[in-house]
Amino acid sequence: MNSIDTVTIDYQTYLSAAEIAAIEHEVSIMETRDAAGIEALKVVQAHRGWISDDSLFAISDLLAMPIAQLEGVATFYNLIYRQPVGQYVIHVCDSIACHLMGYEAVLIAIKQHLAIDYGQTTADGKFTLLSNACLGCCDKAPAMMVGTEHYQNLTPASAVAVLAQLAAKGEADDCS
Repeated sequence: MNSIDTVTIDYQTYLSAAEIAAIEHEVSIMETRDAAGIEALKVVQAHRGWISDDSLFAISDLLAMPIAQLEGVATFYNLIYRQPVGQYVIHVCDSIACHLMGYEAVLIAIKQHLAIDYGQTTADGKFTLLSNACLGCCDKAPAMMVGTEHYQNLTPASAVAVLAQLAAKGEADDCS
């Protein structure tokens, strides 16, 4: 007979007090505990950079919701990261409007500048490159989002300039 391994993560020992307080605040404004699933994932990701399996189990325990249901939420939303990402996550819009306005040249310039492809992170851990179906900037295409900042009307040169500026900012922060 085969046995099934189970994982139990006690949220009280895994999540920080700040994470628990922020999640409980989100629960307080929702109709049910599990309705706060996406917000809880966002809280933990804001603190840790991504959602590990242990984080997923701890959030599931705190919200008293099935792990499979929370995993479904985590994998549905493209702004929840289920693996480690760089300091700056670049979402390049690949909507039809961006395609028509020169997205491919911008993407090629970004890939060449960073020497990575979609889904990869630079060796220094600064940048992760991801696609995004739509950033809602169709009238200002092509566009990308880095963190929460949107960059619009991009050219290959302007996209690379943004990345160079962020890299320089990161280096200045490292020296502080």
